[in-house]
Amino acid sequence: METFKIEITELLSRLVEVEANSHEEAWQLVNKQYKEEEIVLDYSDFADYEINMV
Repeated sequence: METFKIEITELLSRLVEVEANSHEEAWQLVNKQYKEEEIVLDYSDFADYEINMV
């Protein structure tokens, strides 16, 4: 019997609304919130998956 490596990749996605003066400022605010774990994606944010042979 052979051994195979299979990669499973999941995609989580959430639409976040934020008030800001520009697109750049909005991106920076959300990026900061994400890095500081104020925004944490979980199973309810599941969007897609992919299974590939390695």
